[in-house]
Amino acid sequence: MSVSNGSNGAGELALRSRKIKRSSFLVLAAGLLLVGAIISALLLIMRPTTLQIAVGPAGSSDQKLIQALAQKFAQDQSAVRLVVIPTADPVDSIAALRARKVDLAVARGDEEMPDGTESVAILRKNVVVLWAPPPRKGSKKGAKSKIKGIGDLAGRHVALVGRTQINVNLLRVILSESGVDPDKVTVVQFGTDQIAEMLRDTTIDAFMTVGPADSKITAEAVVATARARGEPVFLPIDVSEALAARHPLYESEEIPASSFSSSPARPDDTVETVGINHLIVAPKSLSETTVGALTRQLFAARPSLARELPSATKITKPDTDKDAALPAHPGAAAYIDGNERTFMDNYSDYIWGAVLLFSLLGSGVAGLRHYVKRDERRRNVLHREKLLAAIGAIRQISSIDELDAMQREADDFLRETLEAYDDGAIEASDLAAYGLVLEQFHNAVIDRRAAMGASTGNLPRMRVGQSIMKPG
Repeated sequence: MSVSNGSNGAGELALRSRKIKRSSFLVLAAGLLLVGAIISALLLIMRPTTLQIAVGPAGSSDQKLIQALAQKFAQDQSAVRLVVIPTADPVDSIAALRARKVDLAVARGDEEMPDGTESVAILRKNVVVLWAPPPRKGSKKGAKSKIKGIGDLAGRHVALVGRTQINVNLLRVILSESGVDPDKVTVVQFGTDQIAEMLRDTTIDAFMTVGPADSKITAEAVVATARARGEPVFLPIDVSEALAARHPLYESEEIPASSFSSSPARPDDTVETVGINHLIVAPKSLSETTVGALTRQLFAARPSLARELPSATKITKPDTDKDAALPAHPGAAAYIDGNERTFMDNYSDYIWGAVLLFSLLGSGVAGLRHYVKRDERRRNVLHREKLLAAIGAIRQISSIDELDAMQREADDFLRETLEAYDDGAIEASDLAAYGLVLEQFHNAVIDRRAAMGASTGNLPRMRVGQSIMKPG
């Protein structure tokens, strides 16, 4: 039998082993990189999302509520966190949103919004409160105001608490719908810290505020009016329903009796008025998943916050109708309507893609491994063929030394075959086939030794090869 030099075979085996190890390392490194990329992507998906929200003015009830929400989300380690950006007033908050300096803003629904702005949640309902003091001159103590309704405001001076232009715009809408020419009414604006100055101005015939029904500013202004000018008369907006029908951003509301004081009752009966939503708004481009999570957190936190901030109880859901004047953000609407997408809905495509990628990677690795180890498989086949050829050649050998040399080479073949099996280059069926040939080879050697009358001292060593039939 023609065999290769033992030292050369060992050298080739060592070289192949190094190549195999290098290839296996590259495959392992590629797999680890892929796993790392997937883990990084999952961490990126699962990490908290931070949104900046503009709210003002500083120290207002709005800012206190949003700050409390931000602290609650941070304590609960919620998926969405808030960073409060203080502004001078709601107008500046909308300006920040328009300039894309923030992700969210707190504003009134009748402000001029950037295109694509949608509602996330209603923080409260603002109502218009209009009242007039008694006549200034020649009136007896306890005399009531000559102004009985909005129609009597023509040619009068009306003071607005708050310096935003949207209050002026709202008053003009109310006057127009009530049949009063807005240009015949003089509007004077005062800051919320100028109530006393406003009441000292005797040219003022009526007052107006816009805020929640339980507003402290409105209540203080009404009580101060009664103290300084006499018992006020509350002016109903009788056209509130018609106004709301023509201006969808407004709603018809009622001010309950005793809203501003109970003894005496101010007002002494319900007063028809106009309401405006004060809400959190966001651009439609903001992620639906993020807004849905924010809305869910908002309503989940409301009960616990209400114990410290009663204003939290006023948080309500926005209008999800598609034809709403200020529609709900799709993310908020999905939560409210129970259509919120789950984690699997959002990321199932990515998960199945990753599974498919792993499958393809596994197939690729198996194919690469099969390609890299092709030389080992061919060598195993070659060894098996040599052993088959040697079985016939053994019958012609007459030297014990030649038999020993063939056995040593067969031992080398066996070692390489076992290493190839351990490396995955050959399958168990290949190993079983090789074992069958090796067994026949050793049987031929034993028969030849017996025929030559040789000593049987080496037989136990020769029979070692027979054991490779058992693992299959």
